[in-house]
Amino acid sequence: MIQADQFSGRPVAPDAAEVLQKFRASGGRPFHSYAVKQVRELYESGCAANGLSGNPLPSVTDFSVQEFKVRVYDPRTVGGPTPAVLFFHGGGWVMGSLSTHDGLCRRLASLTNLPVVAVDYRLAPEHPYPAAIDDSRAAARWLFGAGAEHGLEVTEAVLVGDSAGGQLAAVLVNENASTANPVPIAAQVLIYPMVDLTMSSPSYDRVTAGFPLVADTIAWFADHYLPEGIDRTAPDVSPALNEPPSGLPPTYVITVDNDPLVDEGADYAAALAKTGTEVQYQHLTGYAHGLFTSAGRIPRGEETIDRVAAFIRDSTI
Repeated sequence: MIQADQFSGRPVAPDAAEVLQKFRASGGRPFHSYAVKQVRELYESGCAANGLSGNPLPSVTDFSVQEFKVRVYDPRTVGGPTPAVLFFHGGGWVMGSLSTHDGLCRRLASLTNLPVVAVDYRLAPEHPYPAAIDDSRAAARWLFGAGAEHGLEVTEAVLVGDSAGGQLAAVLVNENASTANPVPIAAQVLIYPMVDLTMSSPSYDRVTAGFPLVADTIAWFADHYLPEGIDRTAPDVSPALNEPPSGLPPTYVITVDNDPLVDEGADYAAALAKTGTEVQYQHLTGYAHGLFTSAGRIPRGEETIDRVAAFIRDSTI
């Protein structure tokens, strides 16, 4: 039974309580209360402690693309034409790496039997907007255009991202649908996506303390990522504030209740549905932002990854 948390008053699922209690026992300071170097180290150690263990795979290879890296997880033992998953990690464009989401990417590759290509885009504040989205665009071009280098015969892609990575995936899918020469994108999965950098939805007033990511954390991320004067309503900054194009692929949107981003994720799913996009929306009550990188400790996170993998398989049949 989901009960109200005494500290925050928010509902907390029983299987999420232990991770939350450990966070509070360690001081309970949200990410934005640390310096950038420290917050990156904390995120790395937290994902290592709470994330999924890495599934062994036949091939895991890192490549350099322009000024960033990608990692290709290939679960297959025989090559040939294949769909692929293009994955963008979360971390507010400030933290996160190939390491923080390695277990998740390995699990997706194992469950789908598809290559997963993880993008290690450049981080702010050293590389502010538009570095992350520029690198993501370059990664998509590389996936479809550099088969001689990475050895994959990619027929179509499913774009997947959590948090800030969900924003990057959503932007690329929207841009692709609006271009004269789109590449084949079979589906997108947006995991508690950060899609409105004006931070104007009501859930910012509901989740303000007691969790690693609260409203002030999002503001801290945005201020590090976006230089002064950038239009925060622009399509490649806040896709939720712009009417989605028609012809988008099937979309799976996941939100969690203890998250400042929950309302914008729900609103974006509804906006996609209104344009005729096939949308699967899942809201998880009692869970907090970061569920997928805590899936090694929270069973509901692991179960939801199984559902994501099923969606990807169904979208690429």
